[in-house]
Amino acid sequence: MINVGLVGLGFMGMIHHLNYNRLRGARVVAMCEKDKKRLAGDWRGIQGNFGPAGKMMDLSGVECYTELDEMLANDKIDVVDICLPPSFHADATVAALKAGKHVFCEKPMSLTTRDAKRMMTAREKSGKLLMIGHVLPFFPEYNFAYKAIERGKYGKLLGGHFKRIISDPTWLKDFYNPERVGGPMLDLHIHDAHFIRLAFGMPKAVASVGRMRGEVAELFNSQFHYDDDRMVTAASGVINQQGRPFSHGFEIYFEKATLLFDFSVVGGEPVLSMPLTVLDARGKAKQPKLGSGDPVDAFKSELSEVASCIKAGRESEILGAELARDALVLCQKQEQSIKTRRTVKV
Repeated sequence: MINVGLVGLGFMGMIHHLNYNRLRGARVVAMCEKDKKRLAGDWRGIQGNFGPAGKMMDLSGVECYTELDEMLANDKIDVVDICLPPSFHADATVAALKAGKHVFCEKPMSLTTRDAKRMMTAREKSGKLLMIGHVLPFFPEYNFAYKAIERGKYGKLLGGHFKRIISDPTWLKDFYNPERVGGPMLDLHIHDAHFIRLAFGMPKAVASVGRMRGEVAELFNSQFHYDDDRMVTAASGVINQQGRPFSHGFEIYFEKATLLFDFSVVGGEPVLSMPLTVLDARGKAKQPKLGSGDPVDAFKSELSEVASCIKAGRESEILGAELARDALVLCQKQEQSIKTRRTVKV
């Protein structure tokens, strides 16, 4: 049994805890949170853009702490799951690794590449695993696409377009603060930046256009340049109208097929305008059978990968720190391109 110490009881901490309760082979044995009300099990004030509402929780049997150092001294803990605001990721990760714990840290890895390097150095010195919570490849549509790419199912990968646009998350404190959360680029688009890096490799340059909101990019379009003729683009950011709080999707182009997918929440209702569809070389359109479309289930699959890696002592092909660091670099280069109105080398 893998024993987990969960740090941070916000929305993501709640989602992780709910899924550990559904997971065989891993359990939460300790929690760390400054809010004593939440630490006592009152999660009714927790809010997110998917999943169940927060409620009163029975945390009996879980050791609770308000100070991270005290929790890290608990010898029962095998892995520390960090769900703090992004500005705290680096310090908490380094402290946990120094304490001899494996670490699973939510995305983004950090707000700066300097902190990402510090986290990876601490990993090397500790000999422990460091994994970063990029959950998108575990969503069934993206997982199907990733496996098709890895297996060469439809021949050569030619390019793709990715979309992730939300309405203004007024409920999320410090969303546009570059020193706390990082804005739409690091909180939202980094999902697609990670998937693009995973699927296509690191581009040689990026060219982005968009509008700024203070010091962070608010809404933008990007083109990723590769040495060959692959065409990869992405649209992401925030619109002001609250009628469509979330949308994401993709078109991925192969030599022998095109994959299509588009999902939104419109007026509070889910709208699957394009179920995952395969356009094949014979002119046919097929919709593969997929697993659960509940986003909470994707986090269960992600945490299952974390537990499997720790049990086997292996690095994760999807949740690796190097990939997460590269996704952060791509986001920084895109924001630089928006500000300078120039193509930026990666």
